[in-house]
Amino acid sequence: MVDPKSEVTEPKATDGEKWSGKLWATLIVLCSAMFLDALDNAMVGIAVPPIQQELGMSTSSVQWVVSAYVLGFGGFLLLGGRMADLVGRRKVFLVAVAIFGIASLIGGLATDGFLVIAARFVMGVAAAFTAPAGLAIILTQFPEGSARNKAVAIYTACGAFGFSLGLVAGGLLTEIGWRWTFLLPVPIALAILVGASVLVRKDEAATGKRHYDIPGAISVTGAMLLLVFTIVRAPEVGWVSAQTLLQFAGVIVLVVAFVLIERNTANPLIRLGFLRNGGLIGAALTAAAILGTYMSFQFIGSLYLQDTRGWSPLEMALAFLPCGILIAIIAPRAGGLLGKFGPKWMMFAGFVAYTLAYISFLRIDTDSSYVAVLLPTMLLIGVAFPLSFTGSYVQATSGVADSEQGLAAGVLQTGYQVGAALLLAVVTATMAAGQGGAGATNTIDSYHNGMYVITGVSALTLLATLVSALRKKRADA
Repeated sequence: MVDPKSEVTEPKATDGEKWSGKLWATLIVLCSAMFLDALDNAMVGIAVPPIQQELGMSTSSVQWVVSAYVLGFGGFLLLGGRMADLVGRRKVFLVAVAIFGIASLIGGLATDGFLVIAARFVMGVAAAFTAPAGLAIILTQFPEGSARNKAVAIYTACGAFGFSLGLVAGGLLTEIGWRWTFLLPVPIALAILVGASVLVRKDEAATGKRHYDIPGAISVTGAMLLLVFTIVRAPEVGWVSAQTLLQFAGVIVLVVAFVLIERNTANPLIRLGFLRNGGLIGAALTAAAILGTYMSFQFIGSLYLQDTRGWSPLEMALAFLPCGILIAIIAPRAGGLLGKFGPKWMMFAGFVAYTLAYISFLRIDTDSSYVAVLLPTMLLIGVAFPLSFTGSYVQATSGVADSEQGLAAGVLQTGYQVGAALLLAVVTATMAAGQGGAGATNTIDSYHNGMYVITGVSALTLLATLVSALRKKRADA
C-alpha cells in the first residue's frame, strides 16, 4: 500500500511567494490536459453530422461518437483517481496522455463508424485517468489558500480557452474535413507528453508492499459504466422498459457488492469514510448540475441555431464564442474572488447567473434576435461558469490529504460526467414527449419543454447552494 505521506516531489508554491518559471511551466503543461479535453469535445461535437454522412451511420449509432466518450470518462473516473494516488500520478498521467493521442489518431484515420466509436471510448477512458492525475499533481503542489485558488482558476481558464478555440476550430476544420478534428489533438497530446516528462518529477517511491483491491476496482468501475450506459440508452429504449429497470438493478447490485468488498478488505480501493466528506459530496452534486444544465442547454442551442434557424456549424460556433471568451477573461481572476468570498458563495453566485441565463433563453422564437435573446444568455453563462467551476474544485479538495487528492478529483469529475449524462437524457426525453406534430412552432415548444427542466434544476441548485453558504456563515460566526 502506498505510504500516505508519499507525494510528488516537485517544489511546492507557498502563499505570497512568487512562482518560479519552472513551476509556471509545470502548471501550464498540466492544465493543457484540461485544455485538450475541452478542445476535443467542442470540435467533435460540431463534427458529428459530417461523420454520420461520410461513414453512413444511423442517427442512433452516430450519437455514440459523443456518448462513448462520456461512457469511458464517467465509467473510469473513480478508478482513475484512485490509481493515480496508488500507482503514481506522473506515471498515470503520462501513460494516459499517450493513449489519448494514439486513440485520437486511430479515430482520424478510421473508415468504419464502429472504429470511430471505439476510439472515442478509449479517449474517454484515457481522459478519466489524465484529469484526476493532473489535477492531483497541481493540488499537491499548491497548498490551500491563495496559491491553490490561483492555480485552480488558471486550470479553469485553460479549459475555457480550449472550449472556445474548439468551437471555432471545429467549425473551420469541419468545413475542410471532419478527420482533422481527430488529428489536431495528436500533436497537442505529444507536446503535453514531452513537457510533462521533462517538468513533472517522479513520485516518491512508496514504502512497503503494494496491495491492489482488484474486486473493488471491478465492482465500482462496472457500476459506473453500467450507470452511464443505462442513462445514455434510457431515452431510446424507455425509462421504464424492462431493459432499463434491469440495468438500474444491476447498478444497485454492483454498488452493494462494492460497499461489502470495501468494508471487508484490509486495503480498500476507496476508504468508505472518505465518501462521508460533506464538502466533497456537495461539490460533486453541484458539479453535476453545472455540466448537466450547460450540456443540455448546448444541445438545445445547437438544434435551435442549426436546425430551426439554419445556421452553419461555424456560425453556431461564433454564436457561442462570447461565452468562452468571457470565461477565459474571468477565470484567472476567480482566485482572488475565492479568497474574499469562499467557494460556497462562488457556487451560489454562479447559479444566480446560470438561472438568469436559462430564463433568458426561454424567450427564443422562430426569429429571435441574437443580440436581444441569445447574447445575454451567452454572457451570463460566461460569468457563471468560472465562478461555479472554480468554487466546486476548491470546495471538493479542501481539507483532503495529499495522498487522496486524486480520489477527490475523481469523485468531483464523476459528478460532472454523470450529471451531464443524466440530465441530458432527461431533457431529450422531455423534448420528445412534447412533440405532438410537425412544424417550427412545435419544435420551439419542445425546446421550451427542455429548457423548463434545465431552468428548474438550476433554480433548485441555486437554493441549495444558498442554504449551504448561509450554514457556513452561521458556523463561522
